[in-house]
Amino acid sequence: MEKKIVKDILFLSQVSQLASQDDLYLARDLQDTLLANRETCVGLAANMIGVQKRVIIFNLGLVSVVMFNPVLLSFEGPYEAEEGCLSLVGVRSTKRYETIRVAYRDSKWQEQTMTLTGFPAQICQHELDHLEGRII
Repeated sequence: MEKKIVKDILFLSQVSQLASQDDLYLARDLQDTLLANRETCVGLAANMIGVQKRVIIFNLGLVSVVMFNPVLLSFEGPYEAEEGCLSLVGVRSTKRYETIRVAYRDSKWQEQTMTLTGFPAQICQHELDHLEGRII
């Protein structure tokens, strides 16, 4: 189900809680909300739709990847980027990494590891920041 985008900075600045299998429904809510905002959005974190759980979604080419309880394992190739966010007005400068490796659980609650580079890595890092309550 498509959800409204949260813009409350106090809510967004809270650290998200671990997700459980009871939170698997969030994959569909995030997918529907991402699709509804596809003109201006390439990724979302669950707190952006009002749920303080560690779940993100982002575009990886023509498909979307949902990560439950993602953990950044490694990163390399720092660079400066400018990013916008559906929850905020304007763009901000931030440090990102060209290549990252992330461990997570997928929508079937299976453990996975993924290496991302370039723009998908940047999107994932932005969403991971949301889970930590970091406002970009």
